[in-house]
Amino acid sequence: MNMQLDVQELIDSQDLELQEWLESLEDILRHHGAERAKGMLQALQERLVRHGVQLDEAPLNTPYRNTIPLSEQPAYPGDLSIEQRIENLNRWNAMAMVLQAADSGTGVGGHIATYASAATMLEVGFNHFFRCRDSEYGGDLLNVQAHAAPGIYARAYLEGRLTEQQLKNFRRQLQPGGGLSSYPHPRQMPDFWQAPTASMGLSTPSAIYQARFAKYLEARGLKPLNGGKVWNFIGDGEADEPEVLGTINIASRENLDNLVLVINCNLQRLDGPVRGNGKVIQELERSFRGADWQVIKVVWGSGWDTLLQNDRNGVLQRRMDETLDGDYQLYSTRPGGAQREHWVEHSPELRALMSSLTDDEVREIKRGGQDPKKIHAAFARAAEACGKPTVILVKTVKGDGLGDSTQGKNTAHQKKQFSDQERINIGRKLGIPLTDEELARASLYRPPADSEELQYLLDRRCALGGGMPARRVDCEQLSAPDEALFEEFFRGSGERPISTTMAIVKMMAKLLKDGQLGKYIVPIVPDEARTFGMEALFREAGIYAPGGQKYQPVDGDSLLPYREAADGQILQEGICEAGAMASFLAAGTAYANHGVPTIPLYIFYSMFGFQRVGDMIWAAADSMCRGFLIGGTAGRTTLNGEGLQHQDGHSHILASTVPNMRSYDPAFAFELAILLREGVEAMYGRGEEVFYYLTVYNENYPMPAMPTGDRQAIAEGVRRGLYRYRAGRCSDTKLPPVQLFGSGSIMQEVLKAQEFLAERGIQADVWSVTSYTELARDAEQVERRNREAPGDGQRSYLQHMLSGLEGPVVACTDYMRALPASIARWVPGPYVTLGTDGFGVSESRESLRQYFEVDAASIAYAAMAALCEQGAISPDELASLRAGLGVGGKVPRAADGEFQWGRG
Repeated sequence: MNMQLDVQELIDSQDLELQEWLESLEDILRHHGAERAKGMLQALQERLVRHGVQLDEAPLNTPYRNTIPLSEQPAYPGDLSIEQRIENLNRWNAMAMVLQAADSGTGVGGHIATYASAATMLEVGFNHFFRCRDSEYGGDLLNVQAHAAPGIYARAYLEGRLTEQQLKNFRRQLQPGGGLSSYPHPRQMPDFWQAPTASMGLSTPSAIYQARFAKYLEARGLKPLNGGKVWNFIGDGEADEPEVLGTINIASRENLDNLVLVINCNLQRLDGPVRGNGKVIQELERSFRGADWQVIKVVWGSGWDTLLQNDRNGVLQRRMDETLDGDYQLYSTRPGGAQREHWVEHSPELRALMSSLTDDEVREIKRGGQDPKKIHAAFARAAEACGKPTVILVKTVKGDGLGDSTQGKNTAHQKKQFSDQERINIGRKLGIPLTDEELARASLYRPPADSEELQYLLDRRCALGGGMPARRVDCEQLSAPDEALFEEFFRGSGERPISTTMAIVKMMAKLLKDGQLGKYIVPIVPDEARTFGMEALFREAGIYAPGGQKYQPVDGDSLLPYREAADGQILQEGICEAGAMASFLAAGTAYANHGVPTIPLYIFYSMFGFQRVGDMIWAAADSMCRGFLIGGTAGRTTLNGEGLQHQDGHSHILASTVPNMRSYDPAFAFELAILLREGVEAMYGRGEEVFYYLTVYNENYPMPAMPTGDRQAIAEGVRRGLYRYRAGRCSDTKLPPVQLFGSGSIMQEVLKAQEFLAERGIQADVWSVTSYTELARDAEQVERRNREAPGDGQRSYLQHMLSGLEGPVVACTDYMRALPASIARWVPGPYVTLGTDGFGVSESRESLRQYFEVDAASIAYAAMAALCEQGAISPDELASLRAGLGVGGKVPRAADGEFQWGRG
């Protein structure tokens, strides 16, 4: 027998031996059931493997049909007729609000076709599955496709949660009466949306890690075992984003049976078919089955049930299996007779099978995603505990119900306007009781309060806990940790050198043991805990692992073993910054999603933060996430030897673009302690909608004690961004003084520069600038207030602190010069900025600082050059001082152009 013979041809052949095997299989199924049959086949496969016979293709695809057969489909629990009327109302109002926006002439736009394809599956969920959080139930999290937002608004309008005026102001939030955001944005609608989904691909890892964090809270006793699902709806085109399939393994690895991912397979992305030459549902099935998810396919509506039951020889199934998505898209736009001809082409047997249907019946047969019975069966199975995450692959038509000009066409996504007659036709088809004139105007319609539709809708939502989506903040308020907890950092380290990274890890350890805050602290780290000196936390807090530690760790006998635990507190995310950021987002929004005020402290290579997962950081801002992002091994010159892709000189520039992020570059441990205390108080005490970015360094130096004097004023300076750290010590001079600004690890060079200048008769005050961004924001706000009230003449904090100072100011940072330049217009007198513009270079710390001209000698020279420009020092004296400092040697300088191989 030819071993390469097509499997179907083999089955159809008259091979008697094969027929006996097939009859035996049928007998096992009939008398012993599916599980016995699967066991037998698995045993046969294992025996083949023992004999060295490998199957070339893993059995990761099932036939192109519904996973749940008609025999296992549960009875539908609702009134299909009323639910269809409600769905039609939502379809109309969702379309009407977009059309009204288009008619307004403002160009605000909107999307119609996505919700039209997803309406049925969402209605089944709203009527029977999506549950709010209450005293007994943990509550579901609901992420919908961003482009389907009009449909969610339309339903909330029927529920009475949104007003007609708000719908009329769709995408116009600044109008009288209020408006609605374009997509799900919790920041702009904080009582409504639970999570942002507009940046495609990010909702899936966010949902996975939200589901995982719910399990984490349960394992640690912070959340009762009272259920709660994460329902995440995405499109099949969106599944091409690498963050989607790139994060699905963790969901199965950690048995996240509280996660349901629904992929709306309307076969179209924004411009055309997702897989015109393939079958995206089968492709996704392989990926998810290979990752050990429960896969449920909803391909065909009930109209196909009889045909499939009568398909004794599998001709219809073979036709379904071989037809490509590009063809299916074409079929959805054709009349019934044309569709039939496509199906039965070259197959008399299939023509006979389909002869029982009229052309109109062929045309009206629904895809699975437009059949509430099939959707309900899939959702019901997903709601059952199976120990695995579930993905439901739902086949729909993009633009379903929007008429021949739109439904299933490649242009469906861009269809945002309809003619008057098209509006009337759609309204009449949906049964909307408005006049032709009202339909042509795309008027909204809400039935009377006592109507059967509204009573049914409200009753169903009442049974499920209330309207969804809904975001509610009702959690315990926390206070800043007592100053005594961090007293050692206020005292300083004496002569013992430590890094700010070591200091913040020690602060984490103290916070974990704190009686009030300890249980809420969530340390998060990718695969760099030992890099940051966090291994001591493994023993104390443990690494969260839902199954515990089932092996004997190789360092189990050491003082600092690698310890995993079912109730572990550390989230150690492996080599996955996106996953770690998703965990940060989940922990930082638990105060709203679960009523638990967890405090995430996510430490990472600062270079691998904003530029790698900046989109997720923006989503965290949208979500009003709380917590501390900690950029470790920070700075362009502080990280020895690593080079271009590790040395960060720009994360603070990127951080400044996030409006509600407070970013700081502290130089000393006591500054870190002040900022941690202030952050906890601001976010978890006062409830401010902010989060923090702190940079810490790996350079060791003695940490000074907090300066004596007015500790409250110093703490305020740390919080607001600037304070005088050390006054100049050279008083016997006729030269004007200078002011030196330092931050982070570069502060050590600034302090050396102060000494250099003092030796040369120049008095220099050293200021610690903990946040240029906070200084600039404050100054800009004061400017705005002064424009509104010109007579007030308010001064910013920066202007107040620098008032009356003489001489030039030199600001030096381990970041790009644009960072200190952000405050330039509020600095009196000459202002010189030194920074690390350009790419990183593999070199020693000392050479790097000379190269970027941020070393002590370069800082001192910049100050003297500024004095020369003022006429206080002659050019000859400046040249002599330069030679004495050794500035301008053989080391190639970044200011001379980019580093080239062989220079210097």
